[in-house]
Amino acid sequence: MSIEPTTSRLLLRRLSAWQPLSTEESRALEALAGAVRLHRPHEDLLREGASASHIGLLLSGFAYACRVLPDGRRQIVSYLIPGDLCDSRQLLLPAATHTISTLTAANVVLFGRDALLELIGRYPRLGQGLCGLALQEEVIAREWLVNVGQRTAIERLAHLLCEIFTRMQMVGLTDGGRCELPLTQVELADTLALSTVHINRTLQELRRQGLVSLSSGLLEIHDFAALQSVAMFTGDYLHPGRERPERLPRRVAPP
Repeated sequence: MSIEPTTSRLLLRRLSAWQPLSTEESRALEALAGAVRLHRPHEDLLREGASASHIGLLLSGFAYACRVLPDGRRQIVSYLIPGDLCDSRQLLLPAATHTISTLTAANVVLFGRDALLELIGRYPRLGQGLCGLALQEEVIAREWLVNVGQRTAIERLAHLLCEIFTRMQMVGLTDGGRCELPLTQVELADTLALSTVHINRTLQELRRQGLVSLSSGLLEIHDFAALQSVAMFTGDYLHPGRERPERLPRRVAPP
């Protein structure tokens, strides 16, 4: 099964945000796309330590990257939404540094690693676009480090919800204030370095304040500006290299 034009445009749209591609470059990338594979929920797409002969592009569904300690404890380090590559670093690294697994059923299209590197050699602007996507992954990872290191529980959760909603909005997958978000409290806990009990209390507090609802895999944000304020979220890090928007004023703790 070949990649459909609508799905190829998903990646081209993201690449073009960093480096506009010519018709020739776009067609060459589309021609490189291989088979589309349907994966079941909770299926590994890439395992830590494995070498990859192909780079996957998530077309539909949700996935996550994680590290698992020898005693079984898990830290989720990123979420993948439609339009995301399954670790662009695999173009240069000999082995995967983390595991990528699906959260839901997901369609993934494969690009041959060596063929993609050869294409980058022919079309340097394509390489610049892919570097841009890798840079975005890096700055998101740094923001997550700040999230678990400095923010309170309610700020962490509010920030994560703002980020995912904004990323979904960027690829046209929101409906008003709603978007799909198939995360359990266990997964949120493993993302935000909190207990499931703490996650439950924090979600209840966000609901009590009338900011969000999260149930049956659907996130609804009732007041994005207020949620932004709680999280101190600007979203500028999702667009590295662009002019930074005016920041929200920092909240001052009462005396």
